[in-house]
Amino acid sequence: MTDAELTPQEIIDQIPAAFQADKAQGLDATFQFDITGSQGGQWYAEIKDDKCQVSPGTSSSANITITISDENFVKLITGRLDGTMAFMTGKLKLKGDMGLAMRLSGLFKLPE
Repeated sequence: MTDAELTPQEIIDQIPAAFQADKAQGLDATFQFDITGSQGGQWYAEIKDDKCQVSPGTSSSANITITISDENFVKLITGRLDGTMAFMTGKLKLKGDMGLAMRLSGLFKLPE
C-alpha cells in the first residue's frame, strides 16, 4: 500500500499493533490527535502500564495535543515530512508536554 492510499484512520488503526511496550516503560501519558481535513478526525492514544489503547474522540486528560492536516499526517507517518520542519513551518502544532512529542516516534514501529 502506498502512502497515497493510506488514510489517517488506517494509520490510527495500526497504532496499537505498532506500539513498542519496551520503549514505553514507566510512561503514563495520553496523546490527543486532532487531524483536520476531509479525512481527518479526533483520536487519542492512552499509554499506561506498557499498553496502548486508541479511542475515537477527545480526551479531557491529554498530556499533549497534536494538530495536523490529514495530508501532512500521512506524510509525517510515512517519512515524507520531517516532524521538526513541520513544527517550525506551522504544519504541525503541539500543545502540552513537548518532551512527549519528542518520544512519540520512538514508541511505534509501523509496518513498511
